[in-house]
Amino acid sequence: MRIGVDATCWHNTRGYGRHARGLLSALVRIDGSNRYVFFVDSDEHLPTLPAGAEIRLVRNSVPATLAASTNGHRSLTDLWRMSRALSDREFDLLLFPTIYSYVPVFGHAKKIVMIHDVIAEKYPDLTVPRSVARFFWNTKVALGRWQADAIATVSDYSRRGIMEHFGLSADRVFVVGEANDPAFCTIDDPQPSPRLRSLGVVDKGRSIIYVGGFGPHKNLEALIETFAKLSKQPDFTDARLVMVGEYEKEVFHSYFTTIKRLVETAGLKDRVIFTGYLPDDELAVLLNLSTVLVLPSLMEGFGLPAIEAAACGCPVIATRESPLPALLGESALYVNPKRPEELYTALMSVLGSDSLQKRMRAAGREAAARFTWEAAAQQMISVMNQVGKQ
Repeated sequence: MRIGVDATCWHNTRGYGRHARGLLSALVRIDGSNRYVFFVDSDEHLPTLPAGAEIRLVRNSVPATLAASTNGHRSLTDLWRMSRALSDREFDLLLFPTIYSYVPVFGHAKKIVMIHDVIAEKYPDLTVPRSVARFFWNTKVALGRWQADAIATVSDYSRRGIMEHFGLSADRVFVVGEANDPAFCTIDDPQPSPRLRSLGVVDKGRSIIYVGGFGPHKNLEALIETFAKLSKQPDFTDARLVMVGEYEKEVFHSYFTTIKRLVETAGLKDRVIFTGYLPDDELAVLLNLSTVLVLPSLMEGFGLPAIEAAACGCPVIATRESPLPALLGESALYVNPKRPEELYTALMSVLGSDSLQKRMRAAGREAAARFTWEAAAQQMISVMNQVGKQ
């Protein structure tokens, strides 16, 4: 088959961009039966695209990763340019790795659209609070579902949520998983980079790490309040909280200023570090140095930071409202995100026990090793073959 791919999300630094890069790279690498044409709307990251794919540049006034933000929408002209390019009759199948950058298309080609989760549908006020933006989001998702011959998502947990919320039958929704990048692994002698040291990250003392966005659904107020309570205990005076995630150029709904103000009000300014976005090599070092990663979200479609942490030998405490209990099993601890006391108890347990940390590190590495981008690509190839025969 000749497959057209919407690769406009390639350079996005958030979860769906990481998923697209890992999945599409593996597809081009292992799939010798199909030919891929990647459509991009920016030449900024062209050198990082897979050499085995044909690349076509469709210049837009605003890249999709910015226009498809919480407070934005793509112009009709940009939508038409990308739609016309993808609607070419040469394609047998079209792949949209994320609903964020989806555009309506025309023609005979089969269509696979990825919807990573239903967080925006379950928590609209926390993710897409503006009514105009919510209208555009709901319209885009509805069109994507209507045009799709198949919906792909990243976990069984998200699959169940998508089928339940949108009323879709099981034969229309498929799982195409995720994996950590090879950069996330155990490092023999991890040392903070000069930039990490300048931020206050050191290789001594216990550290709690959070990796992700600063949207309200990430439940970070509960994390800060729990850390404030923990930091008052005499046994945890060395503990620090390191929060990793873009907050200066964030395109999604963010309440970073609220979190920062909460930290200052709680008197934690000297014990909480905001690193901003970190490239994978520095993040891997930080995960190797950290005592525990906490992912307290109200919902996660996959929870890739937890898999990346486990691959680095960093113990994980994660929300039960996610596929992580099934993905990481007994290698991690799980909490009800609406019960902060469970997070407090879990943190006390992990920070206070070297033996528990040791067991979680070993079990986490073993669990994370089960996930590969090659396996995810094989899942997508299976979906494409099934859709192509319809």
